[in-house]
Amino acid sequence: MNRYWKVEHTILLFVIIGVTLLLMPFSLTNTRQANFISKWNERYNKVDYMFQVINAHITNDIIKSFEDAKGSGERTHLMLQLIKPYLRVNTQKSVPRQYHPKYMNKARPFKGQLYYFDEFYFTENNGIVGIKDLNKEGSGPDFMLMFDINALLPPNRWGKDIFGINIYNDGKIEPIGQGMSMDELKKDCSNSGTGVSCSYYYKIGGGFEE
Repeated sequence: MNRYWKVEHTILLFVIIGVTLLLMPFSLTNTRQANFISKWNERYNKVDYMFQVINAHITNDIIKSFEDAKGSGERTHLMLQLIKPYLRVNTQKSVPRQYHPKYMNKARPFKGQLYYFDEFYFTENNGIVGIKDLNKEGSGPDFMLMFDINALLPPNRWGKDIFGINIYNDGKIEPIGQGMSMDELKKDCSNSGTGVSCSYYYKIGGGFEE
């Protein structure tokens, strides 16, 4: 009787170990993603406060310099100078050319597409920021900032460790995805989507959709 109990006990132990090993990668992935989301929320709050300070101290000369800027390159440089002291942007250290952000579905943005960035810079706490001049007229955003809170470390994917904001000409900022319906957010913030709208979806308490 004691021998059979030991056999059953051993089998049960192996089953428990097997289930634990199966669940461990899922648990670690969820923990890692929760950490990324927490860091994004912290970063967004800091950036939101940053632009409140910038808007409170912006001068007519700065506004005029943006209005008079010749081309996207000059406008991007002006935005960089504006945010540089707040984000502690390091313009002396170049981001490697091998750095290529991807969408959540692992597809890669190509030049000419909305979420393709030419300009990347290292920031404080070993982060990376991308700057893009959208050069739109009317009510559309003027600039887009991309934040890779994990810097060069993987996964380097939107909705995982990459998030972004839109900046409007009145100094207002919004996380990318704001204005989309909940169904659209859920679809995009999944393994089959781009993940760009996770920037807003996670801000309103949304959960990751497989």
